[in-house]
Amino acid sequence: MTKKADLLPLGSIVYLKEGTVKIVIVGRGTVIEDDQGEFYTDYLGFVYPSGFEPDDGIFFNNEDIDKVLFKGYVDDDEERFLEIYAEWESKLNIPKRKYGE
Repeated sequence: MTKKADLLPLGSIVYLKEGTVKIVIVGRGTVIEDDQGEFYTDYLGFVYPSGFEPDDGIFFNNEDIDKVLFKGYVDDDEERFLEIYAEWESKLNIPKRKYGE
């Protein structure tokens, strides 16, 4: 059996640990570069319901999620994506950054 990543689908809405606002997931496996170098996170999200604001993206990981309020749409393409993501992640040579670092 092919290994699959354990990620929520796009469109899912969550609360982060100690968070008070809803976050909608709009990206997964986001690779970012800043003054500390290149890194990746499981998710890119924005505050719900306002959505995309160019400077307000929130990068976070599965372990940062406190509660799933809504799970996004899943179909066969999603299942395939999770398989490809797991393979991609296993070959990465960059660190995964924790929320807030």
